[in-house]
Amino acid sequence: MSNSNIKIVEAPEGYVGEGFFATKLNDVVGLARANSLWPLPFATSCCGIEFMATMGAHYDIARFGSERLSFSPRQSDMLLVMGTISKKMAPVLRQVYEQMSEPRWVIAVGACASSGGIFDTYSVLQGIDKVIPVDVYVPGCPPRPEQILDGVMKLQELVKSESVRRRSSPEYEALMASYNIK
Repeated sequence: MSNSNIKIVEAPEGYVGEGFFATKLNDVVGLARANSLWPLPFATSCCGIEFMATMGAHYDIARFGSERLSFSPRQSDMLLVMGTISKKMAPVLRQVYEQMSEPRWVIAVGACASSGGIFDTYSVLQGIDKVIPVDVYVPGCPPRPEQILDGVMKLQELVKSESVRRRSSPEYEALMASYNIK
């Protein structure tokens, strides 16, 4: 493995002088949040097996600051929904999402979580975005671990650029109201 694959996190834009560095609070908070996302896996099917491979030594999601898996919604800020979600399971998924503290982000991993996949039946939810808002969709059936890592990196870019005040904006409150989430 060569050192050319190692990605160094760049400092945000700012003013540098003898013994000081000044930048915007949004940039520093975004950088800190993006590189310390704590995942909560909500896995029901084969996509969960691929996520387990992502946690292993070969793919090592810890390189992206997500090495601490949390199975408590109150200690997580990134919800990874993987696999088929039945309509009976939708209220449980929503409850898990509501128990997460702000800020919180959601990744729909695989075709089933994104659109119901091949299961176009009365009992399968046709996409988790019917019950909770989704930030990043990872395609595939099941997606490879590289695709899951790519989804995490896309979420990191979104988190870095997100304003600290976005969660109190009228647009965000309207989005939550459209899902009947307070």
